[in-house]
Amino acid sequence: MRQATVARTTKETDISLTLNLDGEGKVSVDTGIGFADHMLTLCAFWARFDLDLTCKGDLEIDTHHSLEDIGLCLGQALAEALGDKQGINRVASAKVPMDEALAEVVVDLSGRPYIVYDDALLPAQIAGDEKDVWREFLKSVAYKAGMNLHVKFEYGQNGHHLLEAAFKALGLALSKAVTVGRKGVSSTKGSLD
Repeated sequence: MRQATVARTTKETDISLTLNLDGEGKVSVDTGIGFADHMLTLCAFWARFDLDLTCKGDLEIDTHHSLEDIGLCLGQALAEALGDKQGINRVASAKVPMDEALAEVVVDLSGRPYIVYDDALLPAQIAGDEKDVWREFLKSVAYKAGMNLHVKFEYGQNGHHLLEAAFKALGLALSKAVTVGRKGVSSTKGSLD
């Protein structure tokens, strides 16, 4: 099975994460941050990944350290679970509406990390946190996973709706990208990265 377990303990966070790419969307997330639990649950459910995640972070400061470190762990687990990436589709996209909001996510599991993320439509605060924490989370995932990640908020007014659409789209795109659909690696040069 394509799965990985990652643990990370620092002076700021204590994280335990298990990810199964060939799961059924069974999710147990406890980060101490309700909105983050909601977003991570959505992403894993729509990706059909099994995800078991706990994080004890320095929330007395803010959510930044927790979300950044969770992103690092999730990206690392994704890279480890993919292994040599033999046969994966590699590239995928998804566009998801949430009420008045629409978001599109495109991923390439090429091994070369990059992120394009324009959060101009997001309000300055979402669920009590500055909007920047979500860019930092997604950047951490992309860089540790070796993923080219593009997140586009097409339109919408409500920050919750915009992020929910993006996290569902990320899950759907990852579900397609990790699916084994060919022999060998998905690259005309014969290798990834």
